[in-house]
Amino acid sequence: MDGFDEEEFKRLFPTSFGKQERTANVNAQIDRTKRSEISVKPKHPEDTEATTAGQRALTDSANHGENIKSKDKDEDSDEDSDDSDDDDEDEFPVSHELVLKTHERAVTTMSVDPAGSRLITGSTDCTVKFHDFAAMTPSTIRAFKSVDPSTKKQSASQETHAIHYTAFNPLSPSHVLVVPATPQPRILDRDGETLTEFVKGDMYLRDLNNTKGHISEVTSGAWHPTDYNLCVTAGTDSTVRIWDANTGRSQKEVIMHKSRIPGSAGRSKMTAVAWGTPKQGGSNILVAAALDGSLLMWGGNGPFTRPSGEVRDAHARDTWTSGIDVSSDGRLIITRGGDDTIKLWDTRKFKQPITTVTHPSTSERYPSSNILFSPTSANVLTGSETGHLHILNPATLKPELITPVTPGSPLITVLWHERLNQILTGSANAETHMLYNPNMSTKGAALVMSKAPKRRHVDDDPNLTMDLSQGISGENVVVGSNGVPQYSSATWSARHPNVGLTASGRSRDPRRPHLPAQTPFAKSQPDEKHIRDNIPLSSMRDEDPREALLKYAEKAEKDPMFTNAWKETQPKTIYADISDEEDQGPEKKKARR
Repeated sequence: MDGFDEEEFKRLFPTSFGKQERTANVNAQIDRTKRSEISVKPKHPEDTEATTAGQRALTDSANHGENIKSKDKDEDSDEDSDDSDDDDEDEFPVSHELVLKTHERAVTTMSVDPAGSRLITGSTDCTVKFHDFAAMTPSTIRAFKSVDPSTKKQSASQETHAIHYTAFNPLSPSHVLVVPATPQPRILDRDGETLTEFVKGDMYLRDLNNTKGHISEVTSGAWHPTDYNLCVTAGTDSTVRIWDANTGRSQKEVIMHKSRIPGSAGRSKMTAVAWGTPKQGGSNILVAAALDGSLLMWGGNGPFTRPSGEVRDAHARDTWTSGIDVSSDGRLIITRGGDDTIKLWDTRKFKQPITTVTHPSTSERYPSSNILFSPTSANVLTGSETGHLHILNPATLKPELITPVTPGSPLITVLWHERLNQILTGSANAETHMLYNPNMSTKGAALVMSKAPKRRHVDDDPNLTMDLSQGISGENVVVGSNGVPQYSSATWSARHPNVGLTASGRSRDPRRPHLPAQTPFAKSQPDEKHIRDNIPLSSMRDEDPREALLKYAEKAEKDPMFTNAWKETQPKTIYADISDEEDQGPEKKKARR
């Protein structure tokens, strides 16, 4: 038959019979999260030049060699530039993006457990959010629990504080170190329940070695890399304290930093701390930074009486060094100071930085802005004031990739999880972004986007759950930095409207049933059987009181209880006989004459 198309003819017939299950188009869901703009060129290349002579010579020689090779490849230069984005996608997991908007204010810290199944985030809205990737779908991206670790249940004052640091224990994922802006850090379990609360020291003791805990705000913390029972915290009381996570009554070690700045009384705020160990084996390293510009290093296993290395002017004085990290081989230390510089240090020559570059700081507004080595220490990650993620070369600290995450909103905290192979970022606009690559990343955001959207029940609030297969309302769309719609749950206030009641006394939460007013019998309205069985004389409220008294009239007349003594002499009551014909109206007053 001329013009007969067999493929079009087959499309008219079903592929199978019976009830068909609706399956989600996983590839289409993942394609929705693909980022349109992956890399951008730095606007100020001179900001990323190495300042040391040795590094300049190294980079100049490398550039010279590249220029010699490029003479024979001038014709292919345009093609290489076109494929740069593809190379970035293959090298770094940044091709796709998943947005979590579960906080109301800036996201300052985050951590993922070693297995990659649970995410916790801290914010300046004074809460710690717990997320479970296995329970989330593309239409239900939300936190399953919100905890305010700085609020005491037994306290009458409900003061809340921002969260500076939070981290899973790398050796015992059931423990989470949380550092709010208080003198008392806490150890929580993976479900948000408090296990240990570290004690607050006596602020009236001059010698801080005699105090049992911090006497002022704690700024940072870290877990011991090889002992799951130990953790360290740094505070504004000029001390670094090592704790046993199982005992909060007193610390194990107190490391007192004596500042040499005139007029400081020997004290300076400790701004950041890190505890690292070489993966191939070796001694641990404990490093900390102070507000007076000092950078201190101790042997991670002690003794801690004096630092094994100290640089007094590592960064500018009175600037907040917010980020510090140790490489996986234990030889390099990276710091990000409030003086708009990033410096690389060698632990074997701990006097001068190897490399120094200029990088605008965000520590004035967000003191928990961090900088991290990648899991293999092949790259360095940090955020910027403009909302871009910078992936740097650790040798020269030049950017290998600059990608926009939240343009116009500072990017505060970053994390590259080794098992997930995904990069997580927290920004000042309360968004948590998970950058991933479907071909390179496992679990995490890739697991969430590979699930079918949750079917919305007829009784569900569409603001809380939505079915992507049936379309999605505009208020539930979170547009990413690149203009691509990202799918997230509603805002925090829409999902948690249970603060206060309406004017009629009903709860603002549409999922919570209306509770009637409290009664004297119980906290809620009891049923009839409970009242009849447990409340004495409760049946009297259903009787007529006049009839209840008249049924005792005959008994009271025959056997009076209170007037029995005057029974013989009691006068007989005589009532007047009144006929119905007589008018019983009120007596008329006599007329005055």
